[in-house]
Amino acid sequence: MNAAARHVDVIVAGLGSMGSAAAHQLAARGLSVLGLERFWPAHDQGSGHGETRIVRQSYFEGPAYVPLLRRAYEGWRQLEADSGRDLLTLCGGIYVGDPDSKIFAGAKRSAEAYGLAHEVLDAAAIRERFPAMDPADHALGLFEENAGYVRPEESILANLDLAVRHGAELRYDEPVRSWRSTPGGGVEVTTDAGTYGADRLVVATGAWAPGMLADLGLDLRVERQVVCWFTPDFSTVPYEAWRDLPVYIEETDHNRDIYGFPMVDGPAGGLKLAFFNTFQRTDPDAVDRQTTEAETEATRARARGLFPHLTGPLVKAMTCLYTTSPDHDFVVGALPEHPEVVVASVCSGHGFKFVPVMGEILADLTIDGRTAHDIALFDPTRPSLRLPA
Repeated sequence: MNAAARHVDVIVAGLGSMGSAAAHQLAARGLSVLGLERFWPAHDQGSGHGETRIVRQSYFEGPAYVPLLRRAYEGWRQLEADSGRDLLTLCGGIYVGDPDSKIFAGAKRSAEAYGLAHEVLDAAAIRERFPAMDPADHALGLFEENAGYVRPEESILANLDLAVRHGAELRYDEPVRSWRSTPGGGVEVTTDAGTYGADRLVVATGAWAPGMLADLGLDLRVERQVVCWFTPDFSTVPYEAWRDLPVYIEETDHNRDIYGFPMVDGPAGGLKLAFFNTFQRTDPDAVDRQTTEAETEATRARARGLFPHLTGPLVKAMTCLYTTSPDHDFVVGALPEHPEVVVASVCSGHGFKFVPVMGEILADLTIDGRTAHDIALFDPTRPSLRLPA
């Protein structure tokens, strides 16, 4: 197929977490949208898979994220209603660490700044309420009821379904090879099938974004992460205690932060958890997708500092990719030298919970060049993103 004659209002490059939401919102606002994805719908090659993703509002990464999270929660419920899919489960969340740790102290700072309902639990109270957990004696936990998890694959499919319902054309197994600005303010996007023209381009290619933006001098890196599901010892701590856990994040005495979930898919499904960051830089086209026993057992050994009865067999393990900025804040906005191009693909491992509001933001920026949401923190021109001279 030669696509040279095609021209649409907006091309969305990448139809994963952010791209599917952008395609949905843009099409819902009446624009002609062409979405291009290198893999299949809701694939497992990037960052938007793994069965569950944490949602929370007492955000240790910084209070500036909280207004966006409030809007995202509204968006999750709207996405459920519009798609008919079950996406969001609020089972509570607990963020455990020593009193001055980034996890506990940061969550407490955001909760207090925005008056979010929360409780501070000492180690004894954590053990009593959540018998599977055994934190360090001096650890504290911030618990919020208004936290839980979303289903990432279902969420992406929901946005894709709604994008098509509103008239978007979505093409799979068609990776974007290059793009260029054209005279008059438009763009041309080239794939193996040909060249497409558009007035605007949204780059939401996740781990492939650094390659697509290579000429811009941004200091972005792609990292390989390992996620594990383990079987606990149910004879010591009953299944119900693992099923009724909140989502959790823990780092005490600089022991490396881990995160995880309750047993959401029954006893056979395992308890999902992972290090937040393994710092393994990779190429998304050459990443090793096989996990090793050394990796999974290192994860288990660390996790047993919080869950001493996590002693049963490994159920499964998989890899995913983080695309990370130097300051770990997102990169969202129009490119300064290419205002017809909007990017939202660098979420540093904590972006999925924002998917509904990011869809709105990307639609705002694409159509109006601005958004009412405060995204100053994500400015693509901020000095911390520049490669060293």
